[in-house]
Amino acid sequence: MEEKDMNPYRITIIGEQRVDGDDNRIEVLTDGKYLVKKDHFYIGYREYDEELPRRFYNNLIKVEKNMVTISRKGPQRSRLMLEKGRRHQCIYGTPAGNLSIGVFTKTLKSTLGEKGGTLEVSYTLDFNTDLVSENRFFIRVEEKTAGAAE
Repeated sequence: MEEKDMNPYRITIIGEQRVDGDDNRIEVLTDGKYLVKKDHFYIGYREYDEELPRRFYNNLIKVEKNMVTISRKGPQRSRLMLEKGRRHQCIYGTPAGNLSIGVFTKTLKSTLGEKGGTLEVSYTLDFNTDLVSENRFFIRVEEKTAGAAE
């Protein structure tokens, strides 16, 4: 995806995770890119490391009818395939090395269109078929308007 093909967008991400009964929630508001091409939607943004602010990951989310693919490039690479009602084996990069994890997608709802919209996905992660976590994320993509507050 070329930089010139994408317009600046405001991207809001809310992620929730439940591990061993403990709930965690993160909220991120960032600028990014959004592109619609052949009935696929692409959301691109940078994610910065809180401990090392100069380190970042390039995230690309590809949304198709029943599938969402999240690719993360940087110090630890990962690629999650989220397909409603299916389990996929995916590679997830960690500081200790790559892990092969199972990803089962429970729900996938998208209102993405030409100017943005929302994406909501819930899924579980497992390692050796043992449940690791229950996860949910919500993403809102909004076109930035000229003169909008930064």
